Amino acid sequence: MTGQNKLVQARRIQVRQGTQHANVTPLELFFDLVFVFALTQVTAFMAHDISAESVLRGALIVVLLWWAWTGYAWLANVASADETAIKPVMLTSMAAMFVLALCIPEAYVDGPGGLSGPIVFAVAYLVVRLLHLVIFFIVAGEDRGLRSQVVRFAPSVLGSTIVLLVASQFEGVTQTALWALALVVDYLGTFLGGAAGWRLPAPSHFAERHGLIVIVALGESIVAIGVGVAERPISWPIIVASGVGLLLASTMWWAYFDVSALQGEHALSSEPVETRPRLARNAFSFAHLPIVVSIVLVALGLKKVLEYVSDAEKHTLLDPLKGPALFALAGGTALYLLAHVLFKWLTVRHLSPFRLGAAVVLMGVFPFLGGVPALAQLALVAALVGAAMAAESVAFAESRHQIRAELSRH
Repeated sequence: MTGQNKLVQARRIQVRQGTQHANVTPLELFFDLVFVFALTQVTAFMAHDISAESVLRGALIVVLLWWAWTGYAWLANVASADETAIKPVMLTSMAAMFVLALCIPEAYVDGPGGLSGPIVFAVAYLVVRLLHLVIFFIVAGEDRGLRSQVVRFAPSVLGSTIVLLVASQFEGVTQTALWALALVVDYLGTFLGGAAGWRLPAPSHFAERHGLIVIVALGESIVAIGVGVAERPISWPIIVASGVGLLLASTMWWAYFDVSALQGEHALSSEPVETRPRLARNAFSFAHLPIVVSIVLVALGLKKVLEYVSDAEKHTLLDPLKGPALFALAGGTALYLLAHVLFKWLTVRHLSPFRLGAAVVLMGVFPFLGGVPALAQLALVAALVGAAMAAESVAFAESRHQIRAELSRH
């Protein structure tokens, strides 16, 4: 009997307690590969026939993907993804997420032949969310607070997917509105469900997890640079545009990883256990959403700039980005900066004046960029963000050095 008890104990999922250190597992990184494929699919979806509607619909897909991804970040924080019971769930969810990503070109409008793309997309999303819900309930075990929280979370999961299935039967504005409603049900339901019952025993793991997904998203922006000219003969405009695009991506990397990521991790680790889930939900699950959405928008803008400078048959070097393409580049960059302002305010109560100022300037000059050549538009955006980051580094050089030295010790 004693041996059986030991066997049961060995098979039980080991849940982290209190505050523990944990590293991101290879399985979690493997899981992210499907997420980055989905992001590339979204960029291609928006770029295929770019319009205000396609950009809005693409952004809605990213919002949906993000909520599916962040749920598994919470799960792997409570119990390691290397747990025997969690591994098959994560791998099965990856398969469903991959099917979902394959359906992105048909997420709204079904293509000729085959299965219904919108329905398969909604069903795959339901599988991803249900697997997460069920395994989280099992992981909760005898933790009544966590079990109750998962139960309060369930209606938003089921409700959003039902609305998504209903949306698959409509077209046009009605369908887009139903998609937005599905996401409101998901996000608002989670917010109204509170955060008191959630557990976040490994804050450094959670912060690292989100930092890695930002790297993944930034990688998508670099992929967009290459994909935009992959089949074109190399030329000086392509070299210059690629270099400026990489500069913009680098300044975006700097904005997050120079100090902000360290401060966010420290703030989360220093937060009392009782209130840590609320901070994690607000600063990471919620505030990182616009960061990821904005990176995808910038990737779309970069892709279009490279198309403009490389396709001599359709464009000249004097042609400017207009409408949705220009919004994706300039508006996406402004959104990225504003999302950072929000993140730093939630974590360390710092307003980041240079980032806020750069975002305001970008929004202010946006109406006047329509007559500027695409390459010059990209150069102006990159120069503005680079100047803001350089000014911030100089103005806060001493405090930045102190912060990095102190946090590195922790």
